[in-house]
Amino acid sequence: MKLLHISAGNLFGGIETLLLTLAKEQSLCTQMQPHFALCFEGRLVNELRSLGATVHMLGHVRVSHPWTVWRARLQLQQLLRQEQFDVVICHACWPQAIFGSTVRANHIPLVFWCHDVLNGRHPLEQLAKLVPPDLVIANSRYTQATVPKLYQSYSDTLYLPVVCPDIGNNALIRHAVRTELDTPDDAIAIIQASRLERWKGQNVLLSALGQLREVPNWICWLAGGVQRPHESEYLQELEVQAQHLGIRERVRFLGQRTDVPRLLVAADIYCQPNTGAEPFGIAFVEALYAGLPVITTAMGGGAEIVDDSCGRLVTPNDTNALSEVLGKLIANPHERKYLADAGKSRAAYLCNPESQLNRLYNLLSQLDKQKAVA
Repeated sequence: MKLLHISAGNLFGGIETLLLTLAKEQSLCTQMQPHFALCFEGRLVNELRSLGATVHMLGHVRVSHPWTVWRARLQLQQLLRQEQFDVVICHACWPQAIFGSTVRANHIPLVFWCHDVLNGRHPLEQLAKLVPPDLVIANSRYTQATVPKLYQSYSDTLYLPVVCPDIGNNALIRHAVRTELDTPDDAIAIIQASRLERWKGQNVLLSALGQLREVPNWICWLAGGVQRPHESEYLQELEVQAQHLGIRERVRFLGQRTDVPRLLVAADIYCQPNTGAEPFGIAFVEALYAGLPVITTAMGGGAEIVDDSCGRLVTPNDTNALSEVLGKLIANPHERKYLADAGKSRAAYLCNPESQLNRLYNLLSQLDKQKAVA
């Protein structure tokens, strides 16, 4: 089955991590042959090419510049005629709105992979709504519940395939990372690795840690770099907040990192107290694979991943509750180990790459059969 995955490619987050996983792990389901079509050069394109993946560039697109949309659609039209794809998958509303009609015009089964919570009101969602897909794949039950706001098409939930990284000797890596980040070997390192978005809750984490300023021997690592202008402003606010809370010397702002698995191995607790619901939460799964207890809020995709066996859920924006949970885990190595021991099996149960890729193939095969019958 020859697949074309279409995405923008200008940012780096959950969608981009999924596309890299599909490229890296295609040997786990050899019936699928993935190609990738992107609009913007950048980290995703570079990493896909380094993996030997087939990448097609459609050209820069700005919705406010209609001629760029027309030019990219023409590029896709030529690609579809040349390559004879069996299924095309648009990842999120932007590519669905821009390219869905071109796929439809070529009578190729169209899949919309729903990575975000839909409300049906955003202009991009309104544009995407004009092109109903043959199938919707949702990355969690939470996002699937919002699909009817856009489409009446059949939908199914498929938790994303996430690889358990094998990065070498964990003890050596832990020591090297802590030396690099000026963190003593015996300090309790609390990490959040996510985009610098306010709803990801970095400011809530800092507020909770501010209540623990008298508790010794913890360090906080915040990984995530500025990708858009408003994120620069948010980063400055976080630095000022840490200063006002009197914990600036214990907070490391790490910027954009490509070695998150190393950071996770070197940490002790993963904490991401979202104030807005996470559609899925690859970072939570990666943290569980790394053997970290996970603290997040009881909402969205995070609540489908984290349970009492491997972490703790707190009420959104409840700084006192978050501070209490963090304080207990900082002080109690046995509880951290208990949760960490269950984390890997929980991650594998939800996101084992082989099982999830074969589930994806089975879902797409139904479309292929329908096309053959038609």
